[in-house]
Amino acid sequence: MPTITLDKKDVMKLVGKEIPDDRLKDRISMLGTDLEKVSDSEIIVEIFPNRPDLLSEEGFARALSSFIGVKTGLRKYDVKKSLFKVKVEKSVENVRPFIRCAVLKNVNLSDEAIKSLMQLQEKLHLTHGRKRRKVAIGVHDFDVIKFPLVYKAVKPDLISFVPLGMTAEMNLAQILSKHPKGRDYAFCLDGLEKYPVIIDAKNDVVSFPPIINGIVTQVREETKNLFVDVTGTDVNAVTQALNILVASLADRGAEIYSLDVGGIVSPDLIPRKMKVELSYVNKLLGLSLKQKEFEELLSKMGLGYDKEVLIPAYRGDIIHPVDVVEAAAIAYGYENFQPEIPNLVTIAEENPFEKFKSKIAELLVGLGMIETNTYHITNKESLNKKMNLELSCVELSNALTTDYDVLRSWITPSLMDVLRNNRNREFPQKIFEMGICFKENNETETGVEEFTRLAVLISHTKANFTEIKQMLDYLFNILCLEYKTEDTEHTSFIRGRVGRVVVDGKKLAYIGELSPEVITNWELEMPVAALELNLTELFELILKQKTL
Repeated sequence: MPTITLDKKDVMKLVGKEIPDDRLKDRISMLGTDLEKVSDSEIIVEIFPNRPDLLSEEGFARALSSFIGVKTGLRKYDVKKSLFKVKVEKSVENVRPFIRCAVLKNVNLSDEAIKSLMQLQEKLHLTHGRKRRKVAIGVHDFDVIKFPLVYKAVKPDLISFVPLGMTAEMNLAQILSKHPKGRDYAFCLDGLEKYPVIIDAKNDVVSFPPIINGIVTQVREETKNLFVDVTGTDVNAVTQALNILVASLADRGAEIYSLDVGGIVSPDLIPRKMKVELSYVNKLLGLSLKQKEFEELLSKMGLGYDKEVLIPAYRGDIIHPVDVVEAAAIAYGYENFQPEIPNLVTIAEENPFEKFKSKIAELLVGLGMIETNTYHITNKESLNKKMNLELSCVELSNALTTDYDVLRSWITPSLMDVLRNNRNREFPQKIFEMGICFKENNETETGVEEFTRLAVLISHTKANFTEIKQMLDYLFNILCLEYKTEDTEHTSFIRGRVGRVVVDGKKLAYIGELSPEVITNWELEMPVAALELNLTELFELILKQKTL
């Protein structure tokens, strides 16, 4: 989590009220951030990754002002329409496909504003932008730019310009090898034959994202009007970063102007709407809030209400009604909830399935295996393409990144990623994981069914079918289960070296040697033998046999 140092005097000025230190410490801690220090001149606070809008004096002051009741409610930003255009060529589709822009006029670039802007840009790059790979921000002197602009991809040696921090022209390849920023962020463009650039109507290079701006558009002390570009690989992350930065500058009095960016009006600061039932809020919080009380709590968190909850465009953390409930809980004050003893008498007992999983884990650890724990969320490339499969998967409708946009349907791809990240470590490598997987099921309340799977991977120079089958034999002998393996085909495995594990007539697992193509897709060199077993169905069979 990023730690930021805020100018206390500037924050108080933006809040619109002086706050005593003891109350300031108390309210900041209850706002949903981790306060480290409040001094006469500074506020040092750790910001959670889901709130990048708090990474500046303006954003932090905005949230704090609402929370303490000074300036409550949804902030409205007037976006004026302009005739400026940014053309987006198809050449960037497989390079750095997304761009959003804004023009801000009459910007007061005081020392405090410049310091805040620089910190916001830096922290957004580091966290939200994944060190500029996913999102990069460029800030320019608007008055020296001639529109329309063109965003396109070109070969590295075709364009030369003077980048910030240099006095001589350099082409794009030279910038990556010789410029400090080029060396720092060249990894963002690894493997690309063409690089993205933004060029104005005078053929001046405005920016070489995500590396460096051209010196032509350098922001100076006398600059009053700004052009902001945000580029990246994830459209939601790009849009949110722009909205955060624009709102921060507007909070200091800047006027916002939109542009036509590839046929899209940018920025779009219209609040999102979300339907949230009051009964749902009260049920989760154990309260009896009236509608007016609920709206007042939303107002303290900078949200609005007009038949539906209104969410500011710079808030990317509210993606589900439960996030609104959390906001209401913060506004209500966790310290104000009264602990209650449930009106139930129960005897605690460990869940039988969890006991079963623990036994499986103990057995595998006894065989020299190492247990891992990976994310439930992954991406289509890992789940299918790298595994030579075409499985249907549960997609996230509001994914914040293409790295994590689907729920996993099996665990083997996650373990292959573990092997990839440890390919320089000592072999043999023997790992396993028991975790939840997901598949679509319209008969469930959510349309998604959850089940638990076990995946076991062995990797070394002689890893083979026999070795992984010995693992399965040992496991099932201890569980007093009989099974058989049937010949089958699976495109992730070598043909003739893969089997289907059947117990009591039910197909529960795949076992075999992963294909060389799959191993290469994961940048591995050693053979890999794998087992993937449906633990949920296996446990049900064991219970059924005990009943019989």
